Formats: sequence, structure tokens, C-alpha cells
Amino acid sequence: MAKNYAALAKDIVSALGGKDNIVAVTHCMTRLRFVFQDESAIDSATLKSLSGVLGVVRNDNQCQVIIGNTVSQAYREVVNLLPAGMRPAEPQGPQKLTLRRIGAGVLDALIGTMSPLIPAIIGGSMVKLLAMILEMTGALPKGAPTLTILTVIGDGAFFFLPLMVAASAAVKFKTNMSLAIAIAGVLVHPSFIELMAKAAQGEHVEFAFIPVTAVKYTYTVIPALVMTWCLSYIERWVDKITPAVTKNFLKPMLIVLIAAPLAIVLIGPLGIWIGSAISSLVYTIHGYLGWLSVAIMGALWPLLVMTGMHRVFTPTIIQTIAETGKEGMVMPSEIGANLSLGGSSLAVAWKTKNPELRQTALAAAASAIMAGISEPALYGVAIRLKRPLIASLISGFICGAIAGMAGLASHSMAAPGLFTSVQFFDPANPMTIVWVFGVMALAVVLSFVLTLILGFEDIPVENEAEKARALQTAPVPAQEARA
Repeated sequence: MAKNYAALAKDIVSALGGKDNIVAVTHCMTRLRFVFQDESAIDSATLKSLSGVLGVVRNDNQCQVIIGNTVSQAYREVVNLLPAGMRPAEPQGPQKLTLRRIGAGVLDALIGTMSPLIPAIIGGSMVKLLAMILEMTGALPKGAPTLTILTVIGDGAFFFLPLMVAASAAVKFKTNMSLAIAIAGVLVHPSFIELMAKAAQGEHVEFAFIPVTAVKYTYTVIPALVMTWCLSYIERWVDKITPAVTKNFLKPMLIVLIAAPLAIVLIGPLGIWIGSAISSLVYTIHGYLGWLSVAIMGALWPLLVMTGMHRVFTPTIIQTIAETGKEGMVMPSEIGANLSLGGSSLAVAWKTKNPELRQTALAAAASAIMAGISEPALYGVAIRLKRPLIASLISGFICGAIAGMAGLASHSMAAPGLFTSVQFFDPANPMTIVWVFGVMALAVVLSFVLTLILGFEDIPVENEAEKARALQTAPVPAQEARA
């Protein structure tokens, strides 16, 4: 039965304290992401109990409401409830600066910036994989114009990633998007790329007597992100010092003249260093632990998804694939993690006596196994019933270990599932096909069996029926009836 997303959106907004408590709303693949003003105005119990809400994640002044694969429909209805251009005032007063708040702010900026870009990254990845398959099978000869164009289409989101990051970060940091894109565009301008190539070969390059570090900015995330954050402060400062009569031409000129050289000379190289340091840390651990690091990541991945921390690895994965052509730690671990949640959901669908839970579990299993989108299974089934989550974590560890031992690596970035399994195929090693499908099959079967062994507390059918009757007969609003 189709969900009433208009009613669901109304209930969500009401549980969040009403439209006046909402500062901003965006969405990613499965979640509505709200920024609110007053935390005390939120009714978490009601929010979690809403039919159609799979889970809720809270941190500081943000709330993530997990809807599932149909999140875009819920998002449209939520936006319809908020007046156009409405943006309530930000919370007033200085907030105490702590290490926890700094860490939360950094993660929030990274996750909030990258989440809207995931569809473009996945779309580009799949087109690149299509081009690889066409060449590998001989359907198109190497160098064919069609193959070249397909490769360019797939590579566009990655080559111009700094522009996309700048646009997304401009929304996050509430600064001028066109200026952010223009400054990020300098970093991927053909003439600047050529100049950086000369600098990499030893030629001295300077700007206003300041040496310029040889850096390649295509396929990068951190430089544009840090640059846009700095731009938000530069813009406010320039706005204060420029006379009103000159703001339409002097203000943008000064912003670009300050921010662009700063990005080239300092922020860009610093961002590359930060990104490289994070990547080095992750893959140093992989180098020491080997297959065990993939196993541990396979067990931890659902827990990272629960907190939204999984998006932190996006820049590292992109940069590693850009530099080496493949990524062999995080992406292989997701094979077992995603499909194990699907297998556990299948076991729940097979064993439950509750028709509504069976329908939810079957849909969640299909999403996780076929497309690699595991959040419906995680929130709609595993966390809800607890023991299937334990089965998934155990299966994720074992399958991650096997994927690590087999040396599986992803040549692109898409949520691992049956439809996207091609990203792990290595043309130089045909056995990778056998290993990928073997790990996928093991993940589904093992988690299915473990869920049946561990069991779970089924949701009684009569409780659901009573709830449905109460909602139909009660003369109070749906939200109050559910509370």
C-alpha cells in the first residue's frame, strides 16, 4: 500500500516542533536531514513511532530522519509545508567551544557537504563501469569515440568534484554559491592545471613573489571544502568594509582577489595535506592489519551508518581510486555488511507472522541485496528487532575477512550490491568475479542462518491490528493517536 507522504511529512514537522523550529532541510539517499533551533521542542518518542520513519539520529542541533529509498517523496512534501525562502533566525548567543563541538562540527561539515553529491558520484561511477565492461568484452574497441565519450560522461563528476563540493559547501556554510564555484573553478582551470604540471616537473612557479606548491586538485574534496568555509568568513568581512555604493562591483572583486590566491597558495595545499594524511592513516592501518582491517570494517559498517559516520570515508575512497585506480579496504568491507543485512531481513520475512513486518523486511532485503542500499534493512528490521543486527555484524566480519583475503578492490564508488558488483571485477584477474559472487552469496546465506539460529522477538499481529483500529476510530489527530 502506497504511503501518504503528505500526512507523514506533516507528522514529522509537528514532532520536530513545527515549521518555525526548522532552520533547514536537505536529504541524501535515505534520510531527511533537519537543522533545528530548539532541541527541547522535539518529541523524539513520537518521531520514532511514526509509521514510515525507520529511525532517528540526533546530534547537537541536527536531526536525521531515516525514510528509506523513497525519501525524495517525503522531502518534497516536507518542503511544501515550509514557506518559500523561510529561514528562521539562527540560535543566538555564543556557544562554548569544546573538542567535542569542534569534532562534531568538522564531521557535520564533511557529511553535510558530501551527502547531496552521492547520487552524482554513484551515477558517474556506474557509467565509468559501463565503459570498462564494453571495452573489456570487446563490444567497443579501445579508443573508440563512443567509449571515450562514455568515459568522459562518467568522469565528469569526479574531474570537476571541487566545483560540486564548493556548491554544496556554500549551502552548508551559507555563503555565496557562485563565488565559491568561481574560486573552485580556478583550481581545475586548464591553464592552472598546465602550470601545476610544470611546477611538478621542477619549474619555479610563484604568485606575487610567493612560491606556489605543485598540486593536482581534480578528484579532490578537502581543498574546496576548506576554501568555501574560509570564503564564508571572507565574504562577511569584505561586506563590512565596503561602502554600500560600491558593493555591487567592489565587494565581489575583493572577495575573489582575496579568496582565490589564498586557495592557491595556502588553503589548497593544506587541504591536500589533510586529505592525504587521512588516507595515509586509513591505509596504514590496512597495511598493518591486512584482511583483518577489512573484516573489522565489515562488522563496524552498519554501526557507522547508524551515526552517519560512513560518509566520512567518501573523500578517502575517491582520492584513493583517483591515485591508484582501486580501493581495497572500505568498499570490499561493504559487500558483506550490505548483503548480510539483506540476508537477515530475508530470514525475518520468512519467519515473522506479522504481514506488515514481512512486507517491510522483503522490501528492505531487496534494496540491500540488489542495490546495496542497506538503511531500510538496518532501521526497518535489524535495529528494530536487535538480534538480526547481531547476526549481520557477525556475518559482516566473516565476509569482510574473506573479501580481504581474496584481495578484492573496487574500481569505482557505488554501494556494493548485486547490480553494482561489476565495480569489483578486475580484467587482469577473472577470478575476482568468482570471489565477488561467492562473498555475496555467503553473506546472504550466513546472515539468514544466523538470524534463524539467534531468533528474534516477533511483533504480534494483534498489536498492529489494535493500533490500526485505534487510528481509524480515535477522533484526535494521527500524531496524538500514535503518541
